[in-house]
Amino acid sequence: MERQRYVERCSELFAVGGFAAVRETAEAGLDEYGPDPVLLRWLGQAHAAEDDHDREAETAYRKGLALAPHDLGLLVSYMGLCLRSDSFDHPSRARRAVELQKRVEELAPPGSPERERVDDATGWAGRGYWDDLMAGAARGRAQRAATEERSVLVTDALRRDARGESREEAGEDLDTAAVTAAVELLQGARNAPLRLLLAHRVAAYVLTFALSFGLNKALVWSGALEFSPWGWLLYVPLFVAEAKLRRAERIGKERVVARVQARHQAADAV
Repeated sequence: MERQRYVERCSELFAVGGFAAVRETAEAGLDEYGPDPVLLRWLGQAHAAEDDHDREAETAYRKGLALAPHDLGLLVSYMGLCLRSDSFDHPSRARRAVELQKRVEELAPPGSPERERVDDATGWAGRGYWDDLMAGAARGRAQRAATEERSVLVTDALRRDARGESREEAGEDLDTAAVTAAVELLQGARNAPLRLLLAHRVAAYVLTFALSFGLNKALVWSGALEFSPWGWLLYVPLFVAEAKLRRAERIGKERVVARVQARHQAADAV
């Protein structure tokens, strides 16, 4: 297989979150063609996307830069890894980030995609406590909005399924695959309460808060308890419903990655 096809496959798999598959593909290309800066960059990025793979990512980036010291993709990716590393645990990486930034700024003209990535990375690394707090709150709002949207899509899909309508083919679309997996996980009579909660997610959270707060107050005012956490147990069904959606997202991603790999294998067989 041509080297460029390995690169294209790494790009496709990375886009759908198949980081283990990216590493497998990049390593296969490296075994066939020997050290290559582009494949090493994909290998490093696939490691960097996982937890506790920073050492492997750094090794891949350094090997790539030894071959192509002016490769902007490698420089920017490696700089991002160094910036997010803890300066106490990995002081050498923190110092290396400054050097990498200077090299990128020398090579990348203002306004280029690489320079924008540098600006974004350095802006993130230079944030203070309140900036982190605000960014975390924004991420939380975005995540809640995404979950609410996913709940609506799943509810609509469940209603279509109940009417006997054919399910939409997921193909290689992550969102559609996640919705399809959620419909499968939420089938059956025992999941009917979870389907109801997801169909009325906002109202369910508001009502659950009111009931749990009221129950805790009632237990304290009655003298039964000095402090009551028991009302918060009413949130358990909501947490279970949210967990179903997260599991469906993981299953959907695994299926999409498998479909992409199957397409690659079919192309190899031709």
